[in-house]
Amino acid sequence: MSGAASGEGGSGDPAARWGRWKLLALGLLSASSVLAAAPGAGAMSREEKRRLGNQVLEMFDHAYSNYMEHAYPADELMPLTCRGRVRGQEPSRGDVDDALGKFSLTLIDTLDTLVVLNKTKEFEDAVKNVIKDVNLDNDIVVSVFETNIRVLGGLLGGHSVAIMLKEKGEYMQWYSGELLHMAKQLGYKLLPAFNTTSGLPYPRVNLKFGLRSPEARTGTETDTCTACAGTLILEFAALSRFTGTSIFEEYARKALDFLWEKRQRNSNLVGVTINIHTGDWVRKDSGVGAGIDSYYEYLLKAYVLLGDDRFLERFNTHYDAIMRYISQPPLLLDVHIHKPMLNARTWMDSLLAFFPGLQVLKGDIRPAIETHEMLYQVIKKHNFLPEAFTTDFRVHWAQHPLRPEFAESTYFLYKATGDPYYLEVGKTLIENLNKYARVPCGFAAMKDVRTGSHEDRMDSFFLAEMFKYLYLLFADKEDMVFDIEDYIFTTEAHLLPLWLSTTNQTMSKKNTTTEYTELDDSNFEWTCPNTQILFPNDPMYAQSIREPLKNVVDKSCPRGVARVEESFGSGPKPPLRARDFMASNAEHLEILKKMGVSLIHLKDGRVQLVQHAIQAASSLDAEDGLRFMQEMIELSSQQQKEQQLPPRAVQIVSHPFFGRVVLTAGPAQFGMDLSKHNVGTRGFVATSKPYNGCSEITNPEAVKEKIALMQRGQCMFAEKARNIQKAGAIGGIVVDDNEGSSSDTAPLFQMAGDGKNTDDIKIPMLFLFNKEGNIILDAIREYESVEVLLSDKAKDRDLEMENMDQKSSENDSHKQRPEETSASQDLSLVSQEPEGEESSDVTHLDSLSPVDADSDSISISNQESCITEIHEANVQETESTELDNQPQEQSPTETDSSSNVNWDNKVQPMESILADWNEDIEAFEMMEKDEL
Repeated sequence: MSGAASGEGGSGDPAARWGRWKLLALGLLSASSVLAAAPGAGAMSREEKRRLGNQVLEMFDHAYSNYMEHAYPADELMPLTCRGRVRGQEPSRGDVDDALGKFSLTLIDTLDTLVVLNKTKEFEDAVKNVIKDVNLDNDIVVSVFETNIRVLGGLLGGHSVAIMLKEKGEYMQWYSGELLHMAKQLGYKLLPAFNTTSGLPYPRVNLKFGLRSPEARTGTETDTCTACAGTLILEFAALSRFTGTSIFEEYARKALDFLWEKRQRNSNLVGVTINIHTGDWVRKDSGVGAGIDSYYEYLLKAYVLLGDDRFLERFNTHYDAIMRYISQPPLLLDVHIHKPMLNARTWMDSLLAFFPGLQVLKGDIRPAIETHEMLYQVIKKHNFLPEAFTTDFRVHWAQHPLRPEFAESTYFLYKATGDPYYLEVGKTLIENLNKYARVPCGFAAMKDVRTGSHEDRMDSFFLAEMFKYLYLLFADKEDMVFDIEDYIFTTEAHLLPLWLSTTNQTMSKKNTTTEYTELDDSNFEWTCPNTQILFPNDPMYAQSIREPLKNVVDKSCPRGVARVEESFGSGPKPPLRARDFMASNAEHLEILKKMGVSLIHLKDGRVQLVQHAIQAASSLDAEDGLRFMQEMIELSSQQQKEQQLPPRAVQIVSHPFFGRVVLTAGPAQFGMDLSKHNVGTRGFVATSKPYNGCSEITNPEAVKEKIALMQRGQCMFAEKARNIQKAGAIGGIVVDDNEGSSSDTAPLFQMAGDGKNTDDIKIPMLFLFNKEGNIILDAIREYESVEVLLSDKAKDRDLEMENMDQKSSENDSHKQRPEETSASQDLSLVSQEPEGEESSDVTHLDSLSPVDADSDSISISNQESCITEIHEANVQETESTELDNQPQEQSPTETDSSSNVNWDNKVQPMESILADWNEDIEAFEMMEKDEL
């Protein structure tokens, strides 16, 4: 595209708008010829690209064939146990299971991926299977949101490519719209969820009985997430335009209109959770990650697909607010919708990784490059993107369910810039998936990115999205059987044809059901950006943006970021941060006093921090004090999580696993500390007799020089360890006797000693829940000789292991060498097994963290004061001692996290501060209970 396109959005010729979108969003700024030749860019050869594309195909085949062989017609594959996940037959995973509806979810979600990957014969077979086997009339409660994007979207995407192939004349000649008929049937099953006065849908619906009836078991909910209600328009409008039935598009539009009406008018932001009946915001924090993400995505893409200028207008309004308040390059931090200068948390969730891709579609390349590079540095540190990570890039939630959002943004950035750097990023993703997530029956989600342990989970979106984006990243146009630029991607990466923008346009331009306020659009861009503006004759443009961020994870956010320069180049000094507070520092105490915060020493040895807003020097100081109190609470919560002893790993290294299956294990408070040994303990597994390990081992010849497997119960853990150690075992694994227990649903704990000196126990001991333990037991039954590695984290699994002879435990168990110990833990959960009784879990506090962060530790007094308590042991009165666990210097990352605050804002009246006080406290308490 040599210049900016002209004309106004959807009000012009639809074909012209479609063409402009293709140039920007899917053809994506033909700058590749410029950047691919950049000096030092390391252009990838065509042969290497083709090799990686073929590797993606092989990986897809491994995942898809195992699903079809071991799981179909179940919704998902359980790759560790090689069977299908059927809802009701496995322990409940809570809301995660709402995506499962006994409708062969993974197969439907994968339909159009098969065509993108040129597997047209497999696609034809898959469509026949869906038509023949899938039942949409099951008595089961499902998520409206998940069913829409995965199942309805999957059926529509399958229909889109089916009619395309039929028109080409080689495949699908028998097809007569069966998938579209099923999609329409499903659409009608979802419509009862919209039976609310607001038009916002209920979060769940029964596929057979709808809502409210006794049989439905749903319809009593009051809240839904913004993304759940705002991520319907593409699929519902496509269904309307494919079928000519306008009701689906009408309902989706009404929900979007209501969300727009309820935006916070001063900040133009939306919250995470809304009451579907009243429209009140239940959670008032706002970001671009979990709970909101695809709402923004669908506003922009709805403009493209439907040609309604209002959707672009709304998106631009929200985007301006996001860049003003949430974007703190390279970070994207949640804020409060009513006080957008106040950060709502100090961590980010992995779902925001889609946002750089959306910024590319918007044409805002610079912040997209910055955020993507920050995320890539996190991946290079942890191999995968943790579900949540802090502003200084530590793990907050350690899971990684093989999410595709980062691959999505990588694809769009490559298409936008042509920079071969992003091909190398894709190569890293492929290598990590094969090295750490690949297992004999597919690819397993990561239970903990720190240890490399697995979860028995392979979500449908892994096949629907991950392989699609990775293949497209490396594919040339001639590798495709159709033109991908003729389609728009839904949030689940399903393909909807852009020609729908000119089909069955039955909607009126104005929605008469809701009051709508027009905005002045004079400041909005209604044209595609010029590539010469995005890449101003500089072939090193993208690299120059990435370079300052190369060390962002290992060190801290660079001070060269524009916003930091703007914030701290001049003007007032930022306020005191909780991480830097020292109770012995007179200057800090003076700052607290200015913010209306005082320290009160209690008789029981604790110290309270109390804030009285009316005692602050100004309303701005009062707001700073409120934020300081919030940070103290979050700091305590974070430290409590970090100070728990991390899980250990049991890695199956023998044939046919070769280290590819890693199980999450709980550590022991006695015996060998695996965190101090780089190699760990490796050996074949043998079942002890008696199986409970509570008396002298009667098969010492079987467990000698092996790792003994025992069942939990009937005696103390330490007693089991002594018995197998005496029999010559080099390690022990205790398996939970509670049928069906799993680390997926139960928190890990440490195995405690017996109250006596346990220095005599030298071998390592680990605990596995019942489900993980059965994976080893099943392997023993099938392969007899099973070798495992006990370690603090999974070791590298390269393909060379498969060609090596199995090594005996003797070779490895004596090669342990110490490495640095992790920081001491303040809080740990301990399970003790009392003698002669069934096992029981006991909570044990070794010591308290610096701040008591229970939800009731922050309270309101006359709506004017905020109180939080600090343990006396951690707030020393002597001048030479600072608050425990606080860093000596301020982290530049923390500085960046607040750098968007305008310290020159007008001072608010004190009455305004007090009027919002209860709302603030409610928001802070809600943050303590946050879950993705």
